[in-house]
Amino acid sequence: MDRLLYLDCLSGISGDMTVGALCDLGVEPETLRSELGKLSLGETRFDFERQTRQGINGTKFIVREHGHAHGRRWAEIREMIGSSALSDFVRQKTLAVFERVALAEAKIHGVPLETVGFHEVGAIDSIADIVGACIALEALGRPRVIVSPLREGRGWIDCAHGRFPLPAPATLEILRGVELELVDESWESITPTGAAIAREFAQSFGLMPRMEIEKIGYGIGTRELKERPNVLRAVLGRVTEVASNDYETDTIIEIETNIDDLSPEITGAVMERLLALGALDVTLTPVQMKKNRPGVQLAVLCEPALEAKVVHTLLTETSAFGVRRSEKRRFKLERRFEKVQTAFGEITLKLGLRKGEVVQVAPEFESCRAASERSGQPLREIYRAALAAHAKR
Repeated sequence: MDRLLYLDCLSGISGDMTVGALCDLGVEPETLRSELGKLSLGETRFDFERQTRQGINGTKFIVREHGHAHGRRWAEIREMIGSSALSDFVRQKTLAVFERVALAEAKIHGVPLETVGFHEVGAIDSIADIVGACIALEALGRPRVIVSPLREGRGWIDCAHGRFPLPAPATLEILRGVELELVDESWESITPTGAAIAREFAQSFGLMPRMEIEKIGYGIGTRELKERPNVLRAVLGRVTEVASNDYETDTIIEIETNIDDLSPEITGAVMERLLALGALDVTLTPVQMKKNRPGVQLAVLCEPALEAKVVHTLLTETSAFGVRRSEKRRFKLERRFEKVQTAFGEITLKLGLRKGEVVQVAPEFESCRAASERSGQPLREIYRAALAAHAKR
């Protein structure tokens, strides 16, 4: 059964409430303190207090800093996280969460992504919230995440840029594409940090699915509410039914543009450059463009953290004046590599598994080509021998 984390945002979601809820599920505070200590956050203390809101006891995550730093730019955040000793998963997911905020701020203020300055989200407490949430999720085994339907108030909020109506502009932009209900309450329930964490990790938004419940944790919010307890409830368990999402899933970005006036040599070079950057895939599809001009559609699939570099490459190294961007939910088989012995030597196989059962087997091309060159046998014979060796296991 797949591990599942359900975030019940009955009073909204923020970064500190998320960290508190995950810690309340069993993530050790010392684990978080140790990992957060890998960042250059100055004289900062991280406290985990037991507090109660309307009879519900949970964990309040508090960042106590010496001084109050604001005004970090996206480039500074990226350098801080990218050069840290945090795990690959935590670095990648932290940057992806921050990038969601950066893209929202860039659009709202009409500035280039690289010049975006973070104010509240660039403060030490917000950095600790985002990084802490990623650390905690890794400590819990990277469960699949589903987030409850979201509600936000109709009041006003004062921030570094002035006084704005709720939802805050950045929050609203981050949640574009997600259903959001506005309720008659005069306070902020969803912060940009909370929205970005939910958007990055949630595979879907909706009611809690059928699941075998293992643990329940509560992250305590700062405000005391009269209407309901100001907590984020986290439910950790295992899915007890087979569903259409019974595969590994993640969210990737597709960026595409149509080109009809670029040399094929340059197009090929750009394709190689994008793959070298770390793009998951790059494709060229023939298209018929306006004025009956033959052209190509250049499409790139990449991880969210790579989006800015892909856009920059397309707009500076091709003749494109703009690109289109969309999010794609990807369903994947679990991947594993094995080696088999054949008459032509050792061959590497890539296996695709669903719930531990092998459903796809593919000999690795480079391994087969090397064996073909060594033995002088046709490549298809190497493929045949590798599959036959696997079938005998």
